[in-house]
Amino acid sequence: MKIMAPRTKHLLGGTITIGGDLTVSRMGFGAMRITGPGIWGPPADRAAAVALVRHVVDAGVAFIDTADSYGPYVSEEIIAEALSPYADGVVIATKAGFVRSGPDQWVIDARPERLRECAEGSLRRLKRECIDLFQLHRIDPRVPMEESLGALVDLQRQGKIRHIGISQTSVAEYERAKKTAAIVSVQNLFNVEDRSSEDVLEACERDGTVFLPWFPLGGTGSPKHAALKRIATAHGAKPVQVALAWLLARSPAILPIPGTSSIAHFDENLTAVELALTAAELEELSS
Repeated sequence: MKIMAPRTKHLLGGTITIGGDLTVSRMGFGAMRITGPGIWGPPADRAAAVALVRHVVDAGVAFIDTADSYGPYVSEEIIAEALSPYADGVVIATKAGFVRSGPDQWVIDARPERLRECAEGSLRRLKRECIDLFQLHRIDPRVPMEESLGALVDLQRQGKIRHIGISQTSVAEYERAKKTAAIVSVQNLFNVEDRSSEDVLEACERDGTVFLPWFPLGGTGSPKHAALKRIATAHGAKPVQVALAWLLARSPAILPIPGTSSIAHFDENLTAVELALTAAELEELSS
């Protein structure tokens, strides 16, 4: 079964180009939640997860972000089941650098030999000859960053990965990483509540690097969340839709990747591209 190329009806959020040659709509999909509880094992309904991934692409979302640690391996396998052979324009990003021992258990391992093993496994599971974007999931404090990224550069030279990104990094680490590899994306925690990566976003804006914010809604109960709820009510929307609309308005470098296991929830998230916040609302949320 060949999946149709992403439609364009939801491109109101505009487009963004990754690495100079991969252009996608500015709403992506994070595929962490299509696994079991604790991001461990298979989902309760695998057929529903496959249907969700197909729906994501049919709805116009062309960028899907996953990792070998999601499951582990389950998310990548479901993506391949849903989308292989892949339609033109579908961009798959995956990550490596964690070892899983159980639900909600995450241990950093970014040794070069481990990353090479992960990349080969991701290629097999995703049924790809080349991974569009391969990201270092975490910098390993026990391994020089240059050695971890050097393994990815070798894989890039071999034609097994197209572009390289890093995740949960500081400006200093980002600048250091650029000396070893051409970094096209950074994936950090960033939302209306937690903007501790503001300086990293600004560095990405300066360099034309794509910024992938994860956990777009953040926690609950803060003054910012009270504002999200009030603004959402004014627009007949939900707080997460306002949070995503704020991210899209915050910077043209941002490519949100909200995740879910539900088609209905995905559709709600996607409507954020059509939500126009006022200047006063944007200022309030950004203050």
